[in-house]
Amino acid sequence: MKNFKFLGGRIFKTAIAIFITAWVCELLDWPPVFAVITAIVTLEPTVSDSIKKGIIRFPASAIGSAYAVIFIFLFGNSPITYTLAAFFTIATCFKFRLHAGLLVATLTSVAMVEVIHSNFLISFFIRLGTTSVGLIVSTAVNMFVLPPNYQKEIQQNIRTISKKTAFIIEKIFKDILDDKHEEDVVDKKLIKRLDTRLVRTEKLIQYQKDEAKYHPLIATERDQFNRLQKQIGSLRLMHYHLDNLVQTPLRTITWTKEERAIVVKSVTELAESVKMGTQFNEINYTDRKEKLMQLFWEDNEEITKNNDQHPTYFPPELIILYELLTIYNLVARFYQSSD
Repeated sequence: MKNFKFLGGRIFKTAIAIFITAWVCELLDWPPVFAVITAIVTLEPTVSDSIKKGIIRFPASAIGSAYAVIFIFLFGNSPITYTLAAFFTIATCFKFRLHAGLLVATLTSVAMVEVIHSNFLISFFIRLGTTSVGLIVSTAVNMFVLPPNYQKEIQQNIRTISKKTAFIIEKIFKDILDDKHEEDVVDKKLIKRLDTRLVRTEKLIQYQKDEAKYHPLIATERDQFNRLQKQIGSLRLMHYHLDNLVQTPLRTITWTKEERAIVVKSVTELAESVKMGTQFNEINYTDRKEKLMQLFWEDNEEITKNNDQHPTYFPPELIILYELLTIYNLVARFYQSSD
């Protein structure tokens, strides 16, 4: 289904943009190759990106075309012409920070060497025309044909990230309580994978924000999108606190069996709550949180009592409880965002 959606989306729009661009160029009796290249690379994930990068690619292509014409006039169709046209196009685009147009400009520059033999000035303006056609057509196709909408994909990603987060919560705390320090490497890899998924989803959210400038969301979609943004924010903070636990060297835990049991049960119920997606038992949540808070303050009191001076570091028990309580609060915030 995902493959079908992909084929029916970006590739389908690219094909339409290529066809219309080539057709317009044929009507104008212009060589379509440069316009088609421009249309392909200008079809961005959002309309906003297409417009922004199109504004950069037009002057970049003009620079590439100008250098091609100059060096063809000076050296004809020769290796030095290709070299100098490409070199000066790249250098000039870097100088003026036209990075988004660098590829199109360089391709245009070297491709023109092969096809221009006379009428250099006319050829230059034709290249600008074909570039304009490619930019306009690809942007219009992106705007009106299957407009980008990433909301469903964001929602699906958040469900996946929630389940992964639940698994990681349970595993990290279990490893800590079982004194399995050799598992740290595995936990760090899991955290890194989770970060990759979070970054990808945050990027989709940014795409959707940019797209909303040209295709505003209706009220219900806008409310849902706002909730999704809050949820990904909560998941990002959970990731931060889980990473803190993995990166912090923790010595042997000195809790009693009863205290360990409280923490284990709290972690298990918390992970299950995150995993289930929409089911959140507020009564159990409050009860577990109160027990953890009680354990936190007991440990805090014990530290103060056993140290005549202020301790120079936090004991592992206090760090674990602090991070766990913080994640508890973030889970509550996550489900409040889904109401």
